[in-house]
Amino acid sequence: MEIQGLPGRLLADLGPAIASGEIPVGTVLRAEELEARYAVSRTVVREAVRILESMRMVESRRRVGSTVLPRSDWDVFDPLVIRWRLAGADRGAQLRSLGSLRVAVEPAAAALAARAASDDDRRELSALAVELTVTARAADLRTFLRHDIAFHSAVLRASGNEMFAHLGDTVGAVLTGRTEHDLMPHQPADYAVRLHREVADAICAGDAESAERAMRTIVLGALEELDATLD
Repeated sequence: MEIQGLPGRLLADLGPAIASGEIPVGTVLRAEELEARYAVSRTVVREAVRILESMRMVESRRRVGSTVLPRSDWDVFDPLVIRWRLAGADRGAQLRSLGSLRVAVEPAAAALAARAASDDDRRELSALAVELTVTARAADLRTFLRHDIAFHSAVLRASGNEMFAHLGDTVGAVLTGRTEHDLMPHQPADYAVRLHREVADAICAGDAESAERAMRTIVLGALEELDATLD
């Protein structure tokens, strides 16, 4: 989710500052102070605060202001919250946490997709597997990232489980963060691309066991690579 205009600019400063602890828990953000500091209108401040409230990063009270809430209250699955946390000092912990989530969810989603995927789902996954192969060989990381996000989101949707499908943006934020923070190889490994093709082929063939196994290898490999990079 991209927030446009002046509210987006204000959030681009406040969000990372809250996520990193630069603005500590318990801090009260007052509208008039934000207006003066950022030279924006009350409407802009209200919109930015409303978005932070929707992420449960702040709680607003009339005649008090907006109080920064502890991390335990945040919507940690929100892609913007993920992005802001990845920009801060706890990047490694955030990536490991999200990597563990992927290990728990994506193999199960792949197995379900092998049973539930529609013909359109299968065609989409097959096409994306081809695109991943082409862009990996060209070392086009940006385009590879776009196709990789689309691939994993498509598997989650094809599972037929709306809870899994809702995690597509979360997984996309993880993959984007790894690329933006130089935690990906300059050229995707051949074995990783091959495993994506194996997932697509297994789903198309209705082979739940093979789809789950190949996806588990992908997400476990990503977590191990992350650990090696951050250690």
